[in-house]
Amino acid sequence: MRSTFYITTAIFYANGPLHIGHCYESVLADSLARYHRARGARVHLLTGTDEHGMKIERKAAAAGRPPQAWVDEIAGAVRHVSDRLGISYDDFIRTSEPRHVTAVQAIFTRLWEQGDIYLDQYEGWYCHYDETFWPAGRVLPGDLCPQCSRPLEWTREPTYKFRLSKYASAIAALLVRPGFVVPESRCNEMLAFVRQGLDDIAVSRTTVAWGIPVPFDPAHTIYVWIDALSNYITALGYGTADSTLYRTFWPADLHVVGKDIARFHAVIWPALLLALGEPVPAGILGHGWLNVGGEKISKSRGNTVDPLPLIERYGVDAVRYYLLREMPFGPDGNYSEEGLVHRTNTDLANDLGNLLSRTTMMIDKFVRGVVPAPGAGDGVLEAATAQAVRAVEQHMERLQPADALAALFRLVSRANKYIEEQSPWSLAKKPAEAERLGGVPAGTQIRRGAPLFPRIQE
Repeated sequence: MRSTFYITTAIFYANGPLHIGHCYESVLADSLARYHRARGARVHLLTGTDEHGMKIERKAAAAGRPPQAWVDEIAGAVRHVSDRLGISYDDFIRTSEPRHVTAVQAIFTRLWEQGDIYLDQYEGWYCHYDETFWPAGRVLPGDLCPQCSRPLEWTREPTYKFRLSKYASAIAALLVRPGFVVPESRCNEMLAFVRQGLDDIAVSRTTVAWGIPVPFDPAHTIYVWIDALSNYITALGYGTADSTLYRTFWPADLHVVGKDIARFHAVIWPALLLALGEPVPAGILGHGWLNVGGEKISKSRGNTVDPLPLIERYGVDAVRYYLLREMPFGPDGNYSEEGLVHRTNTDLANDLGNLLSRTTMMIDKFVRGVVPAPGAGDGVLEAATAQAVRAVEQHMERLQPADALAALFRLVSRANKYIEEQSPWSLAKKPAEAERLGGVPAGTQIRRGAPLFPRIQE
């Protein structure tokens, strides 16, 4: 086990506030960061906002705002939601920050000088929703984007291109490395994409003003993927006078991203790093989407769910628990407020809340509020606890927090059942059983005081 652990979310696109799907990614990454901190690693959790591009330029113009003012507001809103969710991030990178802009320009210049970037012209289809150019052979009927199924725009403009094709064999070799992209189904998708052949990709625009200028050709702005993907190293001080964090934490242990951008992280990002002569990340987790009514949650679809009212109504712990417990590893998951309420009532209020309430009430009632020394137990709960700890560790190492939580709640259920089996409220009436009573975790059938998780009306 490494003494450090560097984990990142994707940087969230600053065309609107976070919705519940973004929150799943943040909570997932945060749960893994907290696990590794608990294991003693020095953890660095990075999140932030992607603030350049045509979509933001258009959004700001439609709102009558300068782009910088627009992204300042959105970045503030993203940080607010992250803080309300209890995300324990160590850094929040914004791609409009000087520390990022300067480093990206240096990266672009270096790739140009060593011949990995060249000036060319692009003519073809472009999806401004996904910030992606598409060759004609991959466009869906009706000139629709093969990724998001929305209308493409025909564009023709001079552009600098990155020699992605040069690194095709190296990327293919990375993709067959166990654990480089998980889950396996996502890795197979990436391999199929690479085996179709990789074209060189556009890395600058002349039709988008809102971006980082190419330092030696300011008529061009640096296109999204060199700009956005580089955040994972620019946030660590890569290429600056103080690269202490970079030397400490790179390569990243895990990039946590949605499946729709896994391709860019598993193909383009490693190629850029190889071109720079830098190590590639150890792992990329391409999680599924959180759907509502069977459809991906999306700002453009208008089916977003604001997490802040949910946190106010149900509490941050209930929201975090629901997101981690309900989302499967790999496939898409489904969000519903009814499901959140049901999980809160069943797992938190009934099972965990009942166990805590019984335990604390017994301590209060029978031993005057002082936790007794452990008595001569029969080892049943000790064994169940050891088994749960092993299962949690195994599932968290496999990036499966939903299964880790299921293992924990099997222990909660076993403890509740053990209370019924031992009847500590009866033992408390027998002085001769005092030592044995100390080995039972809970006791009384009497309930008083505010419960840990109040039941919610379904």
